[in-house]
Amino acid sequence: MKRLFHTLGWLAATALLTASAHAAPLVVATKSFTEQHILSALTVQYLQKKGFQVQPQTNIATVISRNAMINKQVDMTWEYTGTSLIIFNHINKRMSAQETYDTVKRLDAKHGLVWLNPANMNNTYAFAMQRKRAEAEHITTMSQMVAKIEEIRKTNPKKNWLLGLDLEFAGRSDGMKPLQEAYGMELDRPQIRQMDPGLVYNAIRDGFVDAGLVYTTDGRLKGFDLKTLEDDKGFFPSYAVTPVVRKDTLEANPGLEEALNTLSGLLNNEVIISLNAKVDIDHQTPQQVARDFLREKGLL
Repeated sequence: MKRLFHTLGWLAATALLTASAHAAPLVVATKSFTEQHILSALTVQYLQKKGFQVQPQTNIATVISRNAMINKQVDMTWEYTGTSLIIFNHINKRMSAQETYDTVKRLDAKHGLVWLNPANMNNTYAFAMQRKRAEAEHITTMSQMVAKIEEIRKTNPKKNWLLGLDLEFAGRSDGMKPLQEAYGMELDRPQIRQMDPGLVYNAIRDGFVDAGLVYTTDGRLKGFDLKTLEDDKGFFPSYAVTPVVRKDTLEANPGLEEALNTLSGLLNNEVIISLNAKVDIDHQTPQQVARDFLREKGLL
């Protein structure tokens, strides 16, 4: 009888280990830009350290990732609150960062998706200038930039203040036109330079435009020494990056929620700008940047 219990215990343990070894890995989907590649690497490395099996799926389009989550083909992703509010839930009402988070958390719960703790970062739109020029002209806010544009219009009409914009924002119904209305910004068509989003940063740095539309967590802000202007009228939506996980995935994986909340708690604008710059400016790989960061935080 004693040998039988030992045998049964051995068989049970073997079955448990075998089941664990063959359990389906957690599928993490991320988008096709530097910040998301870093978030993917952070997630994979940290969750593997915590004992989870993880399968990264990178360069996944936003809508495809969303549908895959709802259809249970993807377990988790790092999504932005503004994206869910505007793109997925079709809400264009201006909200605070907390209102945006509370709204998407409530609405997406109906699809079996759980929004965990948002990171203290906001990858939204902003206008930026050369730092040295912004400081010399005492421009720190969008309203001050608009006032400067008006001053030049009145005192030196032959000199145009040039703005660099990507093609999408210039033509969007919630883009440049309502922004001009919100800030009372008068611009003639020759003052707008439309270009690829990535080229806007170079155009600001090289003085081809006076200011340009940027993303607030882009590494080139630090690498090119650009000054982000405060959106003092609160026009741009909040885009706080947040781990979003299927409810059934969380229930089947104890410890997963805590691990992902640990990661989101480490991130803010200053941190992610620095990490993005290491990839985009210093040409390190997202995997190396993630590994160094996790080691620095004592998590590897």
